[in-house]
Amino acid sequence: MTNILITGCNGQLGNEIQVLAKQHPEFNFFYTDVNELDITNQNAVNDFVNEHQINGIINCAAYTAVDKAEDNEQLCDLLNHIAPGYLAEAVNARGGWMIHVSTDYVFDGTNHIPYKEDEPTCPATVYGRTKLAGEQAVLKGCPQSAVIRTAWLYSTFGNNFVKTMIRLGKEKESLGVIFDQIGTPTYARDLAQAIFTIIQQGIVPGVYHFSNEGCISWYDFTKAIHRIAGITTCHVRPLHTEEYPTPAARPHYSVLDKTKIKSTYQIEIPYWEDALNDCIYKLEHEQ
Repeated sequence: MTNILITGCNGQLGNEIQVLAKQHPEFNFFYTDVNELDITNQNAVNDFVNEHQINGIINCAAYTAVDKAEDNEQLCDLLNHIAPGYLAEAVNARGGWMIHVSTDYVFDGTNHIPYKEDEPTCPATVYGRTKLAGEQAVLKGCPQSAVIRTAWLYSTFGNNFVKTMIRLGKEKESLGVIFDQIGTPTYARDLAQAIFTIIQQGIVPGVYHFSNEGCISWYDFTKAIHRIAGITTCHVRPLHTEEYPTPAARPHYSVLDKTKIKSTYQIEIPYWEDALNDCIYKLEHEQ
């Protein structure tokens, strides 16, 4: 039996992994969040990994409040950089493996074609810098690791853009949404499915990109959310980035090239709108 530690189990991706895990009795999962395991405590991490004979770790835990991170760099670095290094070293000492979830924010978003894994990183925010440092700590601490960068994550679980736009669409007569930032939404269920494919086939170490297929602006994404959710009473208007200033800079273009993960693991990735349809259907019928 393979013993797998899931950190950040209460988040969007952690919850989706728990749903899919029911289909995989060949794995024995240990679900933890901050109350069960403080990943910033190296001794606690080592004790947990050894006591439960952990063979692999899927690290979904992170400091993801991008704007707050600008004023909380020390805490952000602890969670996004130092802690993943502790996890990697602990599981490596047992000859194990690790999957670490990272972000498109390791790039500054000035590209005009999709980012590949081997392109030079250039984070423009505290969040991006600490996540990049975390990638490096994981790959150094556990050579048998896969780092998966993703973007625009949403789910039926937790707080996210899709749920917020549905709520605001029902509450407001009009809504302004950024139209000059382009990326690809990622349904956390699809990312979780990809992670299961990876652990079933075996880790091929390195950095990978994963999002759904296609690309879109936040404005167009909102229009699609409202159309699929049947919201017709809210007028959505496009905003320039400078009309909605934030403490942390947002990448204008953060589309990820997914060729590597598709060819390495023979993964077929759903189109963003099909994934969105699936998520909204589940929100309306299963919860």
